[in-house]
Amino acid sequence: MFEGTHLVGLDLGSSAVKAVQLKPHKQGFELYRFGFEPLPPQSIVDRHVMNSAAVRDSIQALFAKAQIRQKEVAIAVSGASVIIKKISLPMMDRDELAEQIPWEAEQHIPFNIHDVDVDHQVLQVRPDQGQMDILLVAAKKEDVAQYVGLVDEAGLKVVVVDICAFALQNAFEANYGTGEGTVALVDVGATLTTINIVTRGITMFTRDISHGSQFITEEIQRRLQVDFATAEAYKVGAETPGGTDVVPHEAMAVIRQSLDSLAGEIQRTLDFHLKTADVKVIDRVYVSGGTARNQGLLEAIQGRTGTAVERFDPLRRVHADARHLDVEWLRGMSPHIVVALGLGLRKTREKRN
Repeated sequence: MFEGTHLVGLDLGSSAVKAVQLKPHKQGFELYRFGFEPLPPQSIVDRHVMNSAAVRDSIQALFAKAQIRQKEVAIAVSGASVIIKKISLPMMDRDELAEQIPWEAEQHIPFNIHDVDVDHQVLQVRPDQGQMDILLVAAKKEDVAQYVGLVDEAGLKVVVVDICAFALQNAFEANYGTGEGTVALVDVGATLTTINIVTRGITMFTRDISHGSQFITEEIQRRLQVDFATAEAYKVGAETPGGTDVVPHEAMAVIRQSLDSLAGEIQRTLDFHLKTADVKVIDRVYVSGGTARNQGLLEAIQGRTGTAVERFDPLRRVHADARHLDVEWLRGMSPHIVVALGLGLRKTREKRN
């Protein structure tokens, strides 16, 4: 249960940092401030900070340009340092569960228990079966401390450390509700694609794929023998409506093949879940991240999975403050907003349900 005031959602990506500041609104939430600041290449590699000074400076520039004065933030971690397990336990009360979780973590988490921060959430209780479903989460302390220390150096205070997959789900529920079916939330970052499969508001399966938009740039570089800047320009041109007119046919062919490769990875993840889940159909796939602007990715996922695919709209029910934001620019940036928005929904005081 969320209480207190909204935190600033700070999304530390591999290619850019993004921030969202929300305020209460009569229709739910109002997006009051948003900022986007690119990072120098190789500043964050495989979710590890390689150039802390560059990231710190980018965070400070982001907050200054977006005119965000609040210092309390929520951040997220993802990738190989995060383990998420869904487990079932006999029914027990809160105190008994708190005592049981460390032992369960030792059984299910493939890291030394002393090297990770562990948390849990009760997903659902099944009294008729005497069981309860628990989401067990662990993140390496070293990686969490690196991100928290970096944000602290930028003059901010981390109040909440979330998981990217759960930030996606928060943003989805704020805009689409919990729904009645099963959806796959797919966020394509620069080097990592995060997938969260959700059934009626309950996380069923999560996975991070080490395959993102940077793979497309690298394939263009390798196969067309061009530099990074040129390859990136071709990729971005293909993401922009009408921009394909200035992208060589050879580059477009590489982009299409790369998008299909990414779609194949996503398809395999969905298929793996469906083979082991009670639910046998995913009703819709929602795609976010910069590459979601490329209609070819949505078409490739739909072609591979046979499932309806659409671009995640983080402003579907979130009101944008036209007094402080360029709404047209904001809508163009909307694929980049989703994780930061989910983090911005977190609050200064929260209690576990």
